[in-house]
Amino acid sequence: MLTLLELFVALFAIISALKFEENLKLFLPLGCLFAMFIIGRIDKVRAQKRKAMEVSLNNKMEEILKKDETFIKDQELFTIDSLLSPKSEFMLMEAVHFVFKDLKFKVSTGVDESLVDRILRIPETEMAFGLQIMMSENTLDQSHPKIPRALQFEKEKKENERTLIIASTHIHLQPSDKSKVAPVSKELVALLGKHRMTFISAYHLYRLWQKAKDGEVDIFRVFREVYSHPGGLFQGKIPRSPKVAPLDLFRPTSV
Repeated sequence: MLTLLELFVALFAIISALKFEENLKLFLPLGCLFAMFIIGRIDKVRAQKRKAMEVSLNNKMEEILKKDETFIKDQELFTIDSLLSPKSEFMLMEAVHFVFKDLKFKVSTGVDESLVDRILRIPETEMAFGLQIMMSENTLDQSHPKIPRALQFEKEKKENERTLIIASTHIHLQPSDKSKVAPVSKELVALLGKHRMTFISAYHLYRLWQKAKDGEVDIFRVFREVYSHPGGLFQGKIPRSPKVAPLDLFRPTSV
């Protein structure tokens, strides 16, 4: 707008120099030049203010993004700790829920299904799981109080549902040591296989989650394989990659 005004004043100065009498030919162009100078100064000040405002807004946006990144990282670290070294079964359930939501699964609390902790659905399919989420200080075995619930759900489940047990075991071990111990007993594996129920360790779920976030595995394809699994321990292969941070970075807090 100011540029147009400046052009108009310049045009008026030229016309006045050609059309008006001698005194006006002198004073009007000078007045126009002075007006152009003032307009130019105003335009420069406005441009400086606009630039300063843009810089201020950019700085504020960067601060907000940094805060969001810090919050997301803290939330993820808390989820990892609650998944691998839970302080309570409730924290473990919330961590499992967060992981599946983060992976874009459909997760519900199973209000209508009192025998399971969550109902998990693979998007754009009819495939669903009744999740039994458990924790154990050692290897999970048949004595866990939730095993009868899982067996009962297996009897009452809908046609499109599978029973899936997710357990965080050996919760006092460092995460990098969890792969060296059996998460579930052979007797329980046999029982689960007999009833076509599947087991995944929280440690395995953690690794799948990290690989899926890095785009290294198709997580929906993995859980379609889980859905068609004959029962027992699911040990789908996970590709190795240097992208995933060493597990020792996520040491469980002391108890």
